[in-house]
Formats: sequence, C-alpha cells, structure tokens
Amino acid sequence: MKLGDAMCGRFTLYADPDFLEDYFDLENGHNLEVEPRYNIAPTQPILSIVQGKKGLRAGYMKWGLIPHWAKDESFSSKMINARSETLHEKRSFKGLLGKRHCVIVANGFFEWKKTDVGKQPYYIKNKNDDLLIFAGLWDRWVNKENGEQIVSCTVLTTEANEMMRDLHHRMPVILDKGKCNWWLQQANWTEDLLEEEFFKPFPSEKMMTFPVNKVVNSPKHDSVECIKELI
Repeated sequence: MKLGDAMCGRFTLYADPDFLEDYFDLENGHNLEVEPRYNIAPTQPILSIVQGKKGLRAGYMKWGLIPHWAKDESFSSKMINARSETLHEKRSFKGLLGKRHCVIVANGFFEWKKTDVGKQPYYIKNKNDDLLIFAGLWDRWVNKENGEQIVSCTVLTTEANEMMRDLHHRMPVILDKGKCNWWLQQANWTEDLLEEEFFKPFPSEKMMTFPVNKVVNSPKHDSVECIKELI
C-alpha cells in the first residue's frame, strides 16, 4: 500500500448493540458488546462480521492485516487499507479472496482536506444516517514463539466518487445491505464480477460530509465532540 493511497484512517461506530443484532440478524448478537466509539484508529480492535455456520457472526479483529505468513506484527499498521483494483496481484490479499471475506461496520468515517491553514478534518456518513458497511478481508496470524493468535483485517478501497474527490482520491468500498450477505458468502469470484458488483464507488447522492473539530486529529480524543459539525 502506497502512503499516498492511505485513507479511511479513522471511523466511528456508535450504533446500539440490539440494533446491530437485528440489522444483520446476527447468530451471536446476544453476546455482542459495543461501546460507542467516535475516533477508531488503526491497530485498534474493530467490529467485523463474517459468515458463520448458521448465519452471520460479529466479533473484533485488529485493524491492519497481518498475513498468516508474516514474521511479526509489523505489517499491521501498514495494511489498514487494500486497493480493490490490485487484490489479485498482491501476495497478502489474493489468497484471501473467496476464502476470508468480512465486513466492517461504521456509522461514518473521517478524511482530511488540505487548506491554506493546515488540514481540516471532515466527517463522511450516509445521508439517511444508515450504517456504512465496508468490504474487508481478514487473516489469522500465529506467533511462532508463544502461540498467540491474532485475527486481523483490512478495509478495501476504490476510486473516490464525485463528492469524495474534493477530500481524497480514494474511498472505502461501501456495500449496500443487500450485497453484504453476497460478499460474505465467499463464492468463487472473478475479477469482472468483483469490479462490477462490489468495487464501484458508493453513490455521492447517498452520502454527506461536513467539517468537524480538529480534536479528532489525535486518537486520544474519543468523544462525540469528534463528529460535531463546525458552524
């Protein structure tokens, strides 16, 4: 992942656990613990959903993929995002396609716009306040020294839609709810099918953005202040 392609480096999730259980019809929803988060940062645990034996299962994965073949955890901070256009070419991702799909749940995400007086953070969300469902891939890494297992994931990105272009040239791959289950079924994908059905930019008309307080710049700040619109 090139540094210039990095994006979706912070996001939020403050939806009610009962709502999430019903929204995704989770098979383990009764055990789900979700604390409101307004400034989720790379390498932190993030709520992810996978296909279970009977239905969808939710749990926490480390944000930043650690390939199963990696020597150590250092990959994690470098692989929070993965370009959808080159998944089939990269060793870290091509073996996960069709095998280890996940979705990452968010209420919104942040991006920073360059201005004459520095970078201004913006909050991006669904216009109707619905959840955003990011397409992702996951892997399991085992520390050979102590046997510790870490399940980690990456958020897929695509080219920016018209609204996002003013902020960044990339954006997360956002799935309609109707395609969430399809993505998680982990069928034998072709590049054409992935591009046509999943990797197109989410429509601008379904999204909105506004500037927010610069307290979000530091991951130490995790409160509702991070998403309050600047007037």
